[in-house]
Amino acid sequence: MNRETISQSISIVHPISLSHGKNAEVWDTTGKRYIDFVGGIGVLNLGHCHPGVVEAIQTQATKLTHYAFNAVPHTPYLELMDRLAAFIPVHYPVSGMLTNSGAEAAENALKIVRGATGRTAVIAFDGAFHGRTLATLNLNGKVAPYKQKVGVLPGPVYHLPYPSADNGVTCAEALKAMDRLFSVEIDVEDVACFFIEPVQGEGGFLALDIEFAQALRRFCDEKNILLIADEIQSGFGRTGQRFAFSRLGIEPDLILLGKSIAGGVPLGAVVGRKALLDNLPKGGLGGTYSGNPIACAAALATLDAMTDEHLKTWGSHQAEAIASRYETWRTQGLPYVGRLTGVGAMRGIELANADGTPAPKQLTQLLSLARDAGLLLMPSGKSRHIIRLLAPLTIEPAVLEEGLDILEACLKQLTQ
Repeated sequence: MNRETISQSISIVHPISLSHGKNAEVWDTTGKRYIDFVGGIGVLNLGHCHPGVVEAIQTQATKLTHYAFNAVPHTPYLELMDRLAAFIPVHYPVSGMLTNSGAEAAENALKIVRGATGRTAVIAFDGAFHGRTLATLNLNGKVAPYKQKVGVLPGPVYHLPYPSADNGVTCAEALKAMDRLFSVEIDVEDVACFFIEPVQGEGGFLALDIEFAQALRRFCDEKNILLIADEIQSGFGRTGQRFAFSRLGIEPDLILLGKSIAGGVPLGAVVGRKALLDNLPKGGLGGTYSGNPIACAAALATLDAMTDEHLKTWGSHQAEAIASRYETWRTQGLPYVGRLTGVGAMRGIELANADGTPAPKQLTQLLSLARDAGLLLMPSGKSRHIIRLLAPLTIEPAVLEEGLDILEACLKQLTQ
């Protein structure tokens, strides 16, 4: 297949071409089978070609394939927003808008907070990832490769250390850095919002410190600053709950959604306090494809499958299987196996040298070894040294164990 027509600025992790998939398994164009621990980078919490999602897409495609909601409303959009408002676990009235992606949800959130606060400054965190559009690039807590060669980015944006037991940054250290920021860099009265991931994805599956989350919520309330939770990767059951912010004991003002919202069909959303979503002029929000009927139908089918009972069962089973296997590897003294990061079924395994320093060379080896053995893995972390495990929540137990067996065998083959 000719790849010269594809931009060489797109980085390919696995140089194969997929043909089809079912739940947690995919096949390439040569017929080789792989167990999928990538899940389209966290999009397929319900697996490939979930029957309910496929049926919803097919049925909707015979009724209405597209209409721009801001021109003429359509039923799937209306139904989905009602369902999402009921699905978001907060105590305030929820309003929102649908987008084409998580990055577009973040962009619209920036507009919403500017309109609501009259302020422009944003605080994000080291290691963050919020998208690849121009404004979201500046939110990202990492330069290479996202911010390279693109010049001055929209702002102002400031970054703080991300406190987590997974990276060794304490609540006290993050609060001290925040105090310095407002003493040295910017007047707190100019800050519109904080953008934060309850569990960082690209950053290495780092779970946010609960004490810091609650302190940040209090600070935002005191200073009239909005708190935005990016649940694009951590949402829709990835951590065993509907959304990861629930484990923190806080309620964000705005929530960014995407990835697993629609079973693989492009869709995102920004939802939150109704007063915030209603503050821009008529026409200030919208989009031609945002909330496409087929995508909405897929999302409705996704929500049908994501009952609290299912999410808890799926999440706990996968979390227990990964944690149990990880403890075995640590007990066996497998070289390069570092910390287990994240929560629930959103887990990362750090590859580290004996002195604790990152081992990105070994992760690169592991990607190739595992692929050859029939397992697809995805890297993450500042040094690209953390495996992020994103198998579908619906993965069959036997397939999950088979995938972990392959991972174990490949870890044992790593060399210096």
